[in-house]
Amino acid sequence: MGGVNRTRTTSGGPAGANLGVVRSHNTALVLGLLRAAGAEGISRLELAERTGLTPQAVSKITARLRESGLAAEAGRRASTGGKPRTVLRLVPEAGHAVGVHLDRDELRVVLVDLDGTVVGERRGELDLGAGAEAVLGAVGDVVEGLVTAVLGRAGDEPSAAAGGDADARGLTRIPSLLGVGVALPGPLDHARGVLHRVTGFPEWDGFPLRDALAGRLGVPVVVDKDTNAAALGLSVAGAEGGAGGSFAYLHLGTGLGAGLVLGGGVHRGARTGAGEFGHQVLQLDGPRCECGNRGCVEVLCLAAVADGETAEAARVLGVAAGNLVGLLDIDVVLLGGRTVAGAPEAYARGVGEVLDARARREGTAGGQVPVRVAERGERVVAEGAAQLLLAPLFGRADG
Repeated sequence: MGGVNRTRTTSGGPAGANLGVVRSHNTALVLGLLRAAGAEGISRLELAERTGLTPQAVSKITARLRESGLAAEAGRRASTGGKPRTVLRLVPEAGHAVGVHLDRDELRVVLVDLDGTVVGERRGELDLGAGAEAVLGAVGDVVEGLVTAVLGRAGDEPSAAAGGDADARGLTRIPSLLGVGVALPGPLDHARGVLHRVTGFPEWDGFPLRDALAGRLGVPVVVDKDTNAAALGLSVAGAEGGAGGSFAYLHLGTGLGAGLVLGGGVHRGARTGAGEFGHQVLQLDGPRCECGNRGCVEVLCLAAVADGETAEAARVLGVAAGNLVGLLDIDVVLLGGRTVAGAPEAYARGVGEVLDARARREGTAGGQVPVRVAERGERVVAEGAAQLLLAPLFGRADG
């Protein structure tokens, strides 16, 4: 599963999951092609051609996938010679992942299958400043409630992966569950799952969220910034920046941040600190931001939002987006977050006008960088958080 930021694994795969068959890069490549093929499926010969593996290797991999329930026959396809080819497809319901969007004042949880299709969702109010025990308790209750409501409990005895603890949550007894991806405001250490000084909530600095939540739930947990998760989810879904493309996802909600996809992969930086877009300084003597600086784009933009000045908020966001475009020369700017969702056309138009004016002034070849509202609406972060678990299964090293 890529090896980053997960806990409680066994030699056969994630604890509590039935996906132990996914043991190699080659298997991940095959699974990725099965998912991309959709319901129509793909033949073993095509799998061999596209992966560069031998037909014998593909046959062994697909046999294991079929035996584990991850793949199934999707019919037969006429051949140019010889007998018709058997076509295989992914079985989406064979595996599931939970995506959690932990915002400053709200909790959103989704359960998705291997295709990334949402099969269950819950949301509610949350106070990120209520303390670790209260927040972890709320997340644990909602996650377990959603998973067991949709998937049920697959057994009455605590699993060995849970250490035989009779008090362990029931998630360990659901074999199709890969684990839980959690996305929240940064900065944080993605690799270790440890929070830093979350803007507005410095008391979380140094808290080992990944390990603490994994201990409560008894399943693997991955932690990342909300914007990185959203960018990953959008990239996996093919929204923008697929094969080698680049885009910036700008998230305006209770805060402001960016998720960056460069060369087709999520860019987190050497210290997983990339994308702190909201804390670039636009006004040296401006109002003080909760990060400690003055005149950050976040504090200027949120002040305009609070005053009901949507056009001004969009203009400020556009100026900051222009700096990003000029620095990285990206292909597309995508906008999201609950504030953008409240007036999507106004934000897309306002940011686009600023970028268009910049392109005209600079005579940029190819003209203005396109600005669009991201697909998947207010679920984009939660769905992306689930992809933190799923993407590595299908060969995405940046998951």
